Amino acid sequence: MKTITFILIILVSGALAGLVQGTTNLVMVEPYLDRAIEIENQVLFTSGQITDSKQFEIEYESYREWQKSGQVLSAVIFGVSIATLLGIIFAIFKSSIPGRNNLVKTTLLAGMMWATLYVIPFLKYPTNLPGTGDNETLGLRIGLYLSLLAISGFGALGFYLFSRYLTHYKKIIALAGYVVMISAVMLVLPESPDETKVTSDLLNSFRMASFITMSLFCASLGVIMGLFWIWRNPNVQKAKQYE
Repeated sequence: MKTITFILIILVSGALAGLVQGTTNLVMVEPYLDRAIEIENQVLFTSGQITDSKQFEIEYESYREWQKSGQVLSAVIFGVSIATLLGIIFAIFKSSIPGRNNLVKTTLLAGMMWATLYVIPFLKYPTNLPGTGDNETLGLRIGLYLSLLAISGFGALGFYLFSRYLTHYKKIIALAGYVVMISAVMLVLPESPDETKVTSDLLNSFRMASFITMSLFCASLGVIMGLFWIWRNPNVQKAKQYE
């Protein structure tokens, strides 16, 4: 495959998957953000930190519209970045990924990335509504999340590479090793230092909506990229597919 074709597949696949995430976020996630921000504003009104006025309402609505319109663009950019990672990993390890065609392979790889880079960190440090945490602990919370994400991702890759040197039970040993390792890491890492400041119903609904939209993004990325690869390389047995 020519380099320009490879790059175009990554860019278009990532942009389309990002568009899926951005639009579903507007429908599923933003209503919970509106409710959380409204609760936060009411607290500020009560404390006298801001004044509940027509001018504030106009400025607030304008700001939220700007946020929502920019969300789709940021989702597209995010989609391209994740598609780049997926495309590079697929190109390197394609022959060892199980599946009868490129669609199955890219979907399976996207699912593995979803599990190791999203689900595992989510289980320990689930998504919180903006404004529910203490600003003083923001750096710590980001550091903990990114640490678990990096350990999970590199750990999965490391156990996969290790399994290539084994002769028997490769997949079982690699999976068992990863599960033991990540379980130990999740036990050692501290819990999030902040208490939630919104009702559990609102927070859990927001987290579930975020989980669904991210899952849709990963699934759509794997399917879209796989379809493009099949379109450009219908015969997956070509010896020089990436030339």
